[in-house]
Amino acid sequence: MQSRGLYIATAVLAILGGLWYWSQHRKPSEDAAKTSADTPPTILKLDEASITHVQLTKKDSPPVALDKNASGEWQITAPKPLRADQSAVSGLVATVSSLNSERLVEDKATNPAQYGLAPAALQVDLSERDNKSQKLLIGDDTPTGSAVYAMLPGDPRVFTIASYTKTSLDKGLNDLRDKRLITENSDNISRVELIKKGSDLEFGRNKDEWQILKPKPLRANNTEVGDLVRQLTEAKMDTSADTAKASSDFAKATTVATAKVTDQSGTQQLEVRKAKDDYYAKSSTVEGAYKIDSSLGKEVEKNLDEFRNKSLFDFGFTTPNKIAIHNGGKLYFLTRGTAGEDDWWSNGKKMDAGKVNDLISKLRNLSASGFADSGFSSPTTEVTVTSNDGKRIENVSFVKSSDGYIAQRRGEATFYKLSVSSVDDLIKSADTIQ
Repeated sequence: MQSRGLYIATAVLAILGGLWYWSQHRKPSEDAAKTSADTPPTILKLDEASITHVQLTKKDSPPVALDKNASGEWQITAPKPLRADQSAVSGLVATVSSLNSERLVEDKATNPAQYGLAPAALQVDLSERDNKSQKLLIGDDTPTGSAVYAMLPGDPRVFTIASYTKTSLDKGLNDLRDKRLITENSDNISRVELIKKGSDLEFGRNKDEWQILKPKPLRANNTEVGDLVRQLTEAKMDTSADTAKASSDFAKATTVATAKVTDQSGTQQLEVRKAKDDYYAKSSTVEGAYKIDSSLGKEVEKNLDEFRNKSLFDFGFTTPNKIAIHNGGKLYFLTRGTAGEDDWWSNGKKMDAGKVNDLISKLRNLSASGFADSGFSSPTTEVTVTSNDGKRIENVSFVKSSDGYIAQRRGEATFYKLSVSSVDDLIKSADTIQ
């Protein structure tokens, strides 16, 4: 009995061993074959960077051809030479260079016309640096509408690709052209002019700081001038509108301003006109006139004061090193501790940090409600703020007026108008520290 049980156990072990061997050595190959059969075939696998020419041909439309120049930028060369939208073309090239199918419909198609592939609804011609070329044919939608048929000339197979893939490739001239009216990079612009009737404005940039140059040197509001530059460089033509009508409307409209922007490559110009509530623009970089977004029109309509810096202090979000306030017979003098310390001291006494920070906040936020041409007499209050480790010293004097305060920064001819509460709150904040 024991011998018989041993034989049975040995036989069971042999069977289990065989099953294990089969699962390890036979099953993977079968799984691989099944995976290979189920995996949709790749249609195109190209080196995206090596593609130098793309042509899109659709039924009843002239082909759109794009070529990459020596500097690596895409240009539209047909049906007429135009600047190309680099992002749009790069997206198209990325899609077509790595194109996967959803499924194989027919291994050896004898009638491509039944799929809308002879002739194709869209033909994409590609050329690479080594003079290799490839074509992709895209046909009709599938019955469900979720995919479209595609094939390669010379390859009898018919595939389906996702509808969104076709959308990425089915582009026209207006989809691929550069629609910017000003092509200069906003970061590189060093000068901006707004030529208006009787009120020309000019701005110059030194690193990240804008300065008003015309009608006279004045402090500029960096945010406001930056918004103007952004609006100009983001302005785009409306290619969906009737260009002939836009040109006609532009010709009859009233001139708002002519904007000129300059970088190291030169100067570009944009003339903006207005008809009722609509704005139109004509650029020096592209033919024709176009309707533009009203936000740009309103931006170039702004007057000088809207671009001026109304802040009384420029130390911004840096922490000052010293603050001195003379108010009548009172003197407040505060000094911050050494680098890395946030302690504030006055006459050898440590001050309440919260109260000092409240004072700094009021100084930082002190902003004019407008500007005055005169009205400044002997100051009643004077504030000096030293920041940037002593490299920036700002001195502002204040005098009470009939309806508020008038202030002047040392070294400037500008007079700033302030509300009574803004200066009184500043003085009260200084009083609480002592």
